[in-house]
Amino acid sequence: MRRFGTPVLCLGLILLAACASAPTEDAAETPEAQAACDRACLEGMIDDYLDALVAGDPDPLPLSGDVRFTEDTVALQPGEGLWAATEAVTDYRQDILDTATGTAASMVVVEEAGTPVLLMLRMKVENREITEIETVVTRSREEGILFNLDGLATPTAALAAPVPEDQRMSRDAAIRVANFYPEGLTIGSFVDVDAPFAPDAYRLENGSLMAGPGCSRPGCEDIKAQQIMEHPDLTSEVKAVDEELGIVLLRMNFGDTGSYGEGNALIVWEAFKVYGGQIHAVEAFMEIMPVEAGSGW
Repeated sequence: MRRFGTPVLCLGLILLAACASAPTEDAAETPEAQAACDRACLEGMIDDYLDALVAGDPDPLPLSGDVRFTEDTVALQPGEGLWAATEAVTDYRQDILDTATGTAASMVVVEEAGTPVLLMLRMKVENREITEIETVVTRSREEGILFNLDGLATPTAALAAPVPEDQRMSRDAAIRVANFYPEGLTIGSFVDVDAPFAPDAYRLENGSLMAGPGCSRPGCEDIKAQQIMEHPDLTSEVKAVDEELGIVLLRMNFGDTGSYGEGNALIVWEAFKVYGGQIHAVEAFMEIMPVEAGSGW
């Protein structure tokens, strides 16, 4: 019997150690799990931001101690700018949720002192705190060239629908496809860069249909063949990638083309619906700003 004594003792110690280290149902989450912000978390951050905006009170928001906030590239304090007179959020809201970078972006129409305005919102979330708030507010046709609220009654089905998993692209591949657009704008031809537009691709800018099926202007129905001007000084940066919805969000500065008043440029936030290797939709919020203003970030 003695020859079994040591193994039995060891087995007992192993089982005891395993039980002690096994997770229990009420065990606390790891710090990493607690800090992660998934799609529901990012969407909730946008919900909370818009609720606080309407209330005119940023205090309920989980703002980091060094949070930075800009409106139209100008650094402000949360509670200033659009916060002063926002009364409601309309039915138009298109979220773009990037869980890989903790970015919660949204294209929203809100009412400021009874007047609808276009709000482009980007927030950075770290450890479930908001560390960055970047906003662009377009209040009129004079500020945005185009301003068609009828086209912004509700989000479009094309942009809002999740992409079937078998048609989703990797993050890098989706960015590569979306970048055909600024490349075409730079040289003034989507044909020459062979931009991969789907046959039914369209472009909606500040609520106005400017290209694609149903576009009423001459030569605008074919977005790829549509005549466009050169934008040799155009700059572009990726702001978010929503892999579930297949949306790549770019911020573009069109440069001073002499089209928007002396020293001005069109600043455009473009959401590209990308899947199956093609661009299916382009929807944008845009505003005229001084070309040298930079992004503020």
